[in-house]
Amino acid sequence: MAKRKSSHLELVLIQLISDILEKSKNEALNYKQVSAKLNITDPSGRETILDVLREQAKKGVFLEPEKGKFRLKDLKTFVTGKVDMTTDGSAFVVPDDEFEKDIFVSARKLHNALHGDQVKVYIYAKKSGRKNEGEVVEIIKRAKTDFIGVIRISDRFAFVNVDDRKMLHDIFVPLSDLGGAKNGQKVQVSITDWPEGAKNPIGKIVTILGEQGENNTEMNAILAQYGFPLAFPPEVEREANAIPEQVTEADLKGRKDFRNTVTFTIDPADAKDFDDAISFKKLENGNYEVGVHIADVSYYVKPNSHLDKEAYSRATSVYLVDRVIPMLPERLSNGVCSLRPHEDKLCFAAVFELDDEANVVTEWFGRTVIHSDRRFSYEEAQEVIETKEGDHSEEILKLNDLAYILRDRKFKNGAISFESTEVKFKLDETGKPIGVYVKERKDAHKLIEDFMLLANKKVAEFISKKDKGKMKYTFVYRSHDSPNLENLGNFALFAARFGYKINMKSDKEIAKSLNYLMEDVEGKKEQNVLTQLAIRSMAKAIYTTKKTSHYGLAFDHYTHFTSPIRRYPDVMVHRLLAAYLNNEKSANEEEYETASSHSSTMEKRAADAERASIKYKQAEYLEENIGNIFTGIISGVTEWGMYVEIIENKCEGMIRLRDLSDDFYVLDEKNYCIIGQRKKKKYQLGDEVKVKVKKVDLSKRQIDFSLIQD
Repeated sequence: MAKRKSSHLELVLIQLISDILEKSKNEALNYKQVSAKLNITDPSGRETILDVLREQAKKGVFLEPEKGKFRLKDLKTFVTGKVDMTTDGSAFVVPDDEFEKDIFVSARKLHNALHGDQVKVYIYAKKSGRKNEGEVVEIIKRAKTDFIGVIRISDRFAFVNVDDRKMLHDIFVPLSDLGGAKNGQKVQVSITDWPEGAKNPIGKIVTILGEQGENNTEMNAILAQYGFPLAFPPEVEREANAIPEQVTEADLKGRKDFRNTVTFTIDPADAKDFDDAISFKKLENGNYEVGVHIADVSYYVKPNSHLDKEAYSRATSVYLVDRVIPMLPERLSNGVCSLRPHEDKLCFAAVFELDDEANVVTEWFGRTVIHSDRRFSYEEAQEVIETKEGDHSEEILKLNDLAYILRDRKFKNGAISFESTEVKFKLDETGKPIGVYVKERKDAHKLIEDFMLLANKKVAEFISKKDKGKMKYTFVYRSHDSPNLENLGNFALFAARFGYKINMKSDKEIAKSLNYLMEDVEGKKEQNVLTQLAIRSMAKAIYTTKKTSHYGLAFDHYTHFTSPIRRYPDVMVHRLLAAYLNNEKSANEEEYETASSHSSTMEKRAADAERASIKYKQAEYLEENIGNIFTGIISGVTEWGMYVEIIENKCEGMIRLRDLSDDFYVLDEKNYCIIGQRKKKKYQLGDEVKVKVKKVDLSKRQIDFSLIQD
């Protein structure tokens, strides 16, 4: 029989390989068996089989000829993972299998892979004492193809100088694909091709963001960089605009009426979307009815509508320094769903009967209608708490007393209090920062937070109690794992240098000693450094359908029910709760787990965008202070420099090790410091230093300091 075509052979071989992989790894097939399987009798077919197998092996199929037989290769020869690019153009691939070590890939062996890409790597045979080294053989999935940068146009071609420090290639743009962009403008460029052997990818301009350095341009650039759209699609706006603002009789069907119960909102002074309100009533038996009423977004946003698909895609509102990019169009977020005062509004509520010790006597969950009596800012509510007089003082003071009890109980049960410093900027009319201040959290903030926590906890508990026996109810939980003991141990060693002790005997003891630390450190120069390090030593909270606990809050079950205007998981929680209250069957777990994972990813992306906007404003603020000297705290150490946070304004910049001329300094990672090799001078995380603002790069959001040495 003549040779079969390679394409057909490859298909058959892939099936054969699948069969073998299902058998024992020690099992092998000889040439004759393979020939029979492939229906090849001509001896020349053997060479074809070998050729195809070699090609398959290059692509990562784990079968190879060995001593007359086809044996499985070592599965570790190929690994999949994500690219983590370094500043010199090389990279490490972080394997998907957490037990594998990172693989070093030199710049010339990346084969056009970029930071964050999912890739397959061939690992070379390891030489004694050397790190894992490899070569990218396949780009499985690009992390992104759109980048932000400044366009540079010449007579015959153009390039985009990309802002992203991890993107080390300029992007070539043919003059026919400029899309109207002018030289020096900030643009969004999409990679369309990267020919084999070409140094630079080819792209086209998809969005002109504006003139470099303008506030709107730079904020939009940050949103585009992190993948958040700058506007809502027309069909989404049309759906939103078609929703009537007025509540009708038909809307009230099946709802409890709280319009005659005292109800108010407490929010930031500049807030426009009010998604939670508190109702309060003293009962005849001496107890208190407290209702946590949440905007009923799921009543208006129907599954699979254009509104729903867009909200799912965004998954969260994004809070930059000078603006909010809402998850829902303004018509809903600031209008229909916003619990504005003196208007009938539809809500989903958790209503509790509490005694004087804040014990929950009864609970009820369901849809309500409210009519808010008053919109308080945090400052106004705080004034009522401090002066004990003003609108609804009786209700606010009692709620504050109950909140204190809830808070104390939470900490006694092992919750951790992380009070990190939140920096705010005073901006002029053009968005330029003219001042920096630290935001204070007082009782009014905590009052609202404690009742939101109660609602979230009790909704999660309600579903988990229904989830008994054979019946399993799919739900979206907010999960937070126990800390990694190695990470926490490193933090404990560092905290000990400041005189703080972390007891690591049990989760409860860890929480108790962390709370003592947070209390002791408040207002001290090392507060931010220690708080941020403590947070980094903790696991990250995620959304999941798996019924797990929340370590940081010391709750067995927890969810997010209270912010559906700005978080998609809360919309999912409302839908599921409504379905189960109506005795409907459990929802599809796989579908909700996928949505939960997506929401966790977008939440992190939104936090990164917020940090980027803060970094930009810090750089913009210090641009006016080049040459000025400040006192700061060493807030981070790396092999190329140390980060310093200025005490006065909380702006953070870097002192590069290459700029330290008195010695050759190296990183001591274990002890959070850098050490001079000759004089042994040490700069430790948390040390106070004097710095001069040396240079500011707004486009890269970088601040460089010079160290003022003794």
